[in-house]
Amino acid sequence: MYIVVVGLGKVGQLLTQYLSKEGHDVVVVDHNRQKVEDIVNQYDVLGICGNGANNDILIEAGVEKADAVISVTTSDELNILSGLICKRLGARYTIARVRNPDYSRQKDFLRNDLGFSMIINPEAEAANEIRRMITFSSAMKVDTFAKGKVELIELKIFEGIQLVHLKLSDLSSVTRSSVLICAVKRGQEVIIPNGDFVIEQNDHLYVTGSHKDLARFCLDVGFLSKKIKNVVIIGGSKIAFYLIRQLSVLGIKTKIIEHNHQRCVELSQKIPYTTIIEADGSNHDILLEEGIQKSDALVSLTGLDEENIILALLGKQLGVKKSIAKVNRMSLGHMLDKMDIDNIVDPKSIIASQIIGYLRAKDNNDESTSVQTLYKIVNDEVEALEFVVNEKTRYIHKPLKNIHIKNHILIAGILRNNEMIVPKGDDTLEIGDRVIIVTIDSLIKKLNDIFEELIYE
Repeated sequence: MYIVVVGLGKVGQLLTQYLSKEGHDVVVVDHNRQKVEDIVNQYDVLGICGNGANNDILIEAGVEKADAVISVTTSDELNILSGLICKRLGARYTIARVRNPDYSRQKDFLRNDLGFSMIINPEAEAANEIRRMITFSSAMKVDTFAKGKVELIELKIFEGIQLVHLKLSDLSSVTRSSVLICAVKRGQEVIIPNGDFVIEQNDHLYVTGSHKDLARFCLDVGFLSKKIKNVVIIGGSKIAFYLIRQLSVLGIKTKIIEHNHQRCVELSQKIPYTTIIEADGSNHDILLEEGIQKSDALVSLTGLDEENIILALLGKQLGVKKSIAKVNRMSLGHMLDKMDIDNIVDPKSIIASQIIGYLRAKDNNDESTSVQTLYKIVNDEVEALEFVVNEKTRYIHKPLKNIHIKNHILIAGILRNNEMIVPKGDDTLEIGDRVIIVTIDSLIKKLNDIFEELIYE
């Protein structure tokens, strides 16, 4: 596909990296010449320095022949204007980042009346992910498929968990839950395990199943999960605003600590049902005064990665059951494995994965066989994808043990009639099934891409 990326902030740079790796023809536009030069030198893309809402600049970028234009500057208004101009010039798909809650409430209008293909909001999506982490407190990360009926969770194995030294083929000896361990991160190594794989302490497991089965699995193997009833949020960002609205619906009490007076006033007007403290949330004495040691969870959402990490560590030392830190630089991820932080969230990575999934679906000529959902997991080294089986899918009705799946690909789950099936050799793919695929280094656009050949009829 020919794709134009307008804006080279954190999201724009990550998107450029993903799109270049997938072999698309990419043109980047940004007013900062140094950013343009850096990204052009780093990836196989073309760069233009200029205003992403300028008609002449967009024509120079070739938007009239573009399959997609993705506007992800720091300005909502510029992104909307850029998308409208590109649509008028002939771009096939237009995607805009819109972060302001006032604009976000008009997503249907922007799509249906103004013709945008996709409206993305990193802060709202980050809040969704944090809410899932809070409601499933055992997991480090929770991704959902099939409209929430199937989940993929990340668990870190520590001393005392019954899975340590256990061979996967013996999993039924510790739990009767219907789950599948579909990927493992051990140090810097990423593994798609088979039945002979032995789980060790400090492994990160990626497990699929229904919410009920996953919760039972965590309980069976020794993850003690207590319901989170109150949350302290440090930093009154947009993420905090979206998160509090979601948690309040669940009956979870929230408290924000924000040092900026004007922001405190704004939040008190928009979310009067939460407690807002005007103070420095990085101050140890303030945290003790606000009863952080009695809180179930701490979520650090300041603008500095390092501060978020330190505050999350401090929260754990003070007795918080679950600590979550927003981290924009995932290069810190390897270091975080050695720290006592329960979860990290990266808004730009969430949005980039959604966009890549959307574009991969559009790049498939037959949208009925395209990617339904895509997540990048295990430090972006593994993809988890959802497809729907239809009459064009190969090998329907045939046992999986008779089908040759490509290397480094695993069928992690099948949803049939709202029931989660952990696939075994005698299971089959049937029309209407939703299939979850986990893959390393394979570019999968449609379900048939996972097959090589039938071993025998």
